[in-house]
Amino acid sequence: MSSPCFITGIGLHLPRTLVTNADLEHMVDTSDEWILSRTGIGARYFAQEDEPCSVLAYHAACKALENAGLTAQDLTHIFVGTFSGDYNLPSTSCLLQDMLGLKGIPAFDLAAACSGFLYCLETARAYVSLYPDAKILIVGSEVTTSRINFEDRTTCVLFGDGAGAAVVTGQANPGRIKVLDCMLKADGSVGNLLTIHGGGSACKPVLGQPIGPEYFVQMNGRDVFKHAVRFMSEISTTLIDRNGLTADDIDLIIPHQANIRIIEAIAKKMDVNMDKIYVNVDRIGNTSAASIPIALAEAEASGRIQPGMKVLLTAFGGGFTWASALLQF
Repeated sequence: MSSPCFITGIGLHLPRTLVTNADLEHMVDTSDEWILSRTGIGARYFAQEDEPCSVLAYHAACKALENAGLTAQDLTHIFVGTFSGDYNLPSTSCLLQDMLGLKGIPAFDLAAACSGFLYCLETARAYVSLYPDAKILIVGSEVTTSRINFEDRTTCVLFGDGAGAAVVTGQANPGRIKVLDCMLKADGSVGNLLTIHGGGSACKPVLGQPIGPEYFVQMNGRDVFKHAVRFMSEISTTLIDRNGLTADDIDLIIPHQANIRIIEAIAKKMDVNMDKIYVNVDRIGNTSAASIPIALAEAEASGRIQPGMKVLLTAFGGGFTWASALLQF
């Protein structure tokens, strides 16, 4: 039996620059019709030079703290899920800690690509089982555009930037969202289907040499699609079954916002109507680790989520990693 775990506040932040498909037509050999028909994406937000990963994370964190009725000084831990941090070192979590005016509390980044926020959530759930009074800030923050090759029209149209955050604790009061269960999975044997090799110790940068395409997202889209649909639908069904529920008991499903075709395929595989699926990929694109918390914060703020609802979250990302979580509002 797991220890109680609650989300007491959530928040999101998007960069100030909205980029439509019409804008991309001036940057890439593409069209609004081509992008919409293949991805369902009509717009996304691009961070500017003064909006690195840590800054997006900071604004989302402040909104989550306000939503929770807390201050930064109440926090005991900071976990950040990202693949596009400001630097290799220092970590984005340490930069965020300093921006929040904190010292001493543990802070680390977690690399699970688009599953990063749910990996952070499960990590926080484990921490509060040891320290029920802990107040843990978890953030999914990405400047995906820093790792996008704008000469590759099949990938560059998919991604956007943003951040979402939540405060997690083991205390029921003032906890308002109970984390009922969470499940994580990974399979490194197929990791070569979605990569950013450049800059790692196996693909080292060499001073004076040009940056090649290996420094940016490279993806076998067809195979990634198949794995994403299979893994997200399977882990979601397993988690639902493990809690003695059926898909009919779930009021809302918030999947990773990769593209509309993947989302529709998951709904079909789980035999769920699309009216029970939250979608914002049309307006925000794929924001990787920020995708789930942005959608969660949006859904609650818009009234799409009401007290008493059961909400299922599911994500899939490079590695491969995938995850699912069940929430009770």
